[in-house]
Amino acid sequence: MTPSDAIPFAGLNPECILDALESVGYRCDGALLALNSYENRVWQIGVDEGAPVIAKFYRPGRWSDAQIAEEHAFTAAMAADELPVVTPVAIGGKTLFVHNGFRFSVFPRQGGRAPEFGEPQILEWMGRLMARIHTVGAREPFVARETLDIQRFGVDSRDWLLANRVIPAELESVWRGVADQALDGVRACFERAGRVNQLRLHGDCHAGNVLWTQDGPHFVDFDDARMGPAIQDLWMLLSGDAEEMGRQFGHVLAGYEMFREFDDRELQLVEALRTLRLMHHSAWLARRWSDPAFPVAFPWFATNRYWEERILELREQIAIMQESALVPR
Repeated sequence: MTPSDAIPFAGLNPECILDALESVGYRCDGALLALNSYENRVWQIGVDEGAPVIAKFYRPGRWSDAQIAEEHAFTAAMAADELPVVTPVAIGGKTLFVHNGFRFSVFPRQGGRAPEFGEPQILEWMGRLMARIHTVGAREPFVARETLDIQRFGVDSRDWLLANRVIPAELESVWRGVADQALDGVRACFERAGRVNQLRLHGDCHAGNVLWTQDGPHFVDFDDARMGPAIQDLWMLLSGDAEEMGRQFGHVLAGYEMFREFDDRELQLVEALRTLRLMHHSAWLARRWSDPAFPVAFPWFATNRYWEERILELREQIAIMQESALVPR
């Protein structure tokens, strides 16, 4: 079988994985360990006479070759500035390869543990690191990659879910009304913020994409890199109620502004971006449901309770977006 949108990783069996690595010059010892990834397929692979490597097989149809090339160029630019990012291995001047229809890249293995984002010192460290990443990101824009905006993450997500009749019929009209109100709230937040700068972002800056070592944090995945406001890479470092998030953001900001000025108007966007992420996540699960890995990993998605909880969640976001912006403490 060949990869397709319906069954994207059909045929990506152990033999194919090992053959792919050997096609670019590695001698594999047969050891395979699947790593946690739903969007793509990521494997740790043992090689003769050396440390294991990480092979990432890209989901067919998601990113174009040009978009993947921009991600790789972004990580290379950060590495050139001595930032702790894991970059793909270049073989014969290339970082993206194809085997049996599957596009893949190879990365060095990076160990580490999940960071404790609640600790002030770690938050300040993350702030410094994100400022340096954004300094690189602001030098030039992505051309092929997407922009994080209301249309793509919000409107398109709502429209796709409704057009494909994903939401249970008895809840669809309620969800539609709440989603429309939520999008109105998002637009109001963006209007309050005004025109803010767009730059190349990590795009998905949560604890799962950061590995902490004795030398500090390392970013291991820029698969969601896109254009957007700087605050997108900062708000996901925060948790808790408004007061706690304000305290945490104060530490992030203290580190961030050691290297780069932060535009305070972007604080108006925190809850708007959270709302867009929630809507986009539901649409992402629905779009990926034909991938056999998703019903197994997210069995609760196909239940009424899931959508009832999303309705309550969006209602909470509507109320929060009407409140004052996040205040650093």
